[in-house]
Amino acid sequence: MNKDELKAIWMEEEKAAHIKGWDFSHIRGKYTEEKDLPWDYEKIVKQYLSDELDLLDYDTGGGEFLLSLQHPFAKTSATEGFKPNVELCRETLLPLGICFKECSNPSKIPFARQSFDVIINRHGSFDAGELYRLLKKDGVFITEQVGGDNERDLVEMVLPGTEKPFPHLNLKEQKTVFEDAGFQLICAKEAYRPIRFYAIDAFVWFAHIIEWEFPGFSVERCFDKLLEMQKTVETQGYIEGTIHRYLIVAKK
Repeated sequence: MNKDELKAIWMEEEKAAHIKGWDFSHIRGKYTEEKDLPWDYEKIVKQYLSDELDLLDYDTGGGEFLLSLQHPFAKTSATEGFKPNVELCRETLLPLGICFKECSNPSKIPFARQSFDVIINRHGSFDAGELYRLLKKDGVFITEQVGGDNERDLVEMVLPGTEKPFPHLNLKEQKTVFEDAGFQLICAKEAYRPIRFYAIDAFVWFAHIIEWEFPGFSVERCFDKLLEMQKTVETQGYIEGTIHRYLIVAKK
């Protein structure tokens, strides 16, 4: 394909870059990530769950992961702050009997103190002090987080010199945050793993969805850089970046 044809395809992906819940099926088969993390988040969460425990999923997205846990609905609560996902959660979670509340401030979660035995959070914001307030004695907070170095190599490919949006998100600093809040750390791990894109149209869609990592990205602005990436895909079959993740299990 010539440059004009590529640009037309990429701009169509730019227009299509919308998401409901946390559903990346639009680019399924065109990229891979999180295939080889040294932990299994779902397995770890289930380790700490039993039917009689009160569970909160803070920043649940569209509730997809929460529902996959199959925890008793009457013992399950969730929050979400992103407006399209809030409506989705109201439609899907409330009719099941799950206690869902809109919340976009991790420092003011609308539940009473010592309400939960387990709180989970995957890739969302949190306030360690507020989590401590919400947990019962011996309660556990489990989180897998996106680190501050996430996909920096990909960002540099299209937007060189862009500052990190969350430089303090790393295991060393966050362990201190939890310890200062009074938690005992049960598990703390960090990992850097590859992310690959096998088509640049998938990368364009992705960069628009993850706009906080790729601020100001557009096909028009980054076209020459995207053409360079296209050449790499044509020669080696993919472009590769690096994801940054860390895992914390903390006990009150």
